[in-house]
Amino acid sequence: MSDTQQVWDDFGTALRAFIRRRVNDDHVADDLLQDVFVRIHDKLGSLTDEDRLAAWLYQIARNVVTDHYRRRFEFTFDEAEIQVDQVTDDQNLNEQVGQWLVNRIAELPEDYREAVTLSELKGVRQTEVAERIGLSVSGAKSRIQRGRKMLKDILLQCCHFEFDKRGNVIDYQVRADCIACCESASGEYS
Repeated sequence: MSDTQQVWDDFGTALRAFIRRRVNDDHVADDLLQDVFVRIHDKLGSLTDEDRLAAWLYQIARNVVTDHYRRRFEFTFDEAEIQVDQVTDDQNLNEQVGQWLVNRIAELPEDYREAVTLSELKGVRQTEVAERIGLSVSGAKSRIQRGRKMLKDILLQCCHFEFDKRGNVIDYQVRADCIACCESASGEYS
């Protein structure tokens, strides 16, 4: 069975690159790589099939990155944000922002507009969307995902949103150069 030093020599650089592609900071990537190798060192003796070593190492790396984001997400909530999370469904702004999304769909390129409208507004299953617009199922899924991302980008160009931990919109600020974009959709500005 390999020892930790041998694993480091054989996989250290590749694991570091794997982690770095998933985090935006070199220092964080280095810290996470250290966490990966601590886990490897602790558990290397339990690996029974050395042919599965690479898959096992990358699974540990994925788990460490996932744990990092979970800890970071949990850590970002301070007391004020916890109080905000007590907002009821009647107090969130999901419905209002949802109406903006409906109105912004018209700004999408036609191919994306059709796929997103069918999937998101009409509730058509992605397999049926694929049939209706003449794409493979994976092609339709990709088009819907890209359309969703375009919608998100359109809204984020105009507004900054705050969400509670359940993903409900609890506040927004319209960017100064885009006052009419979001507000006009809700009927507040003309």
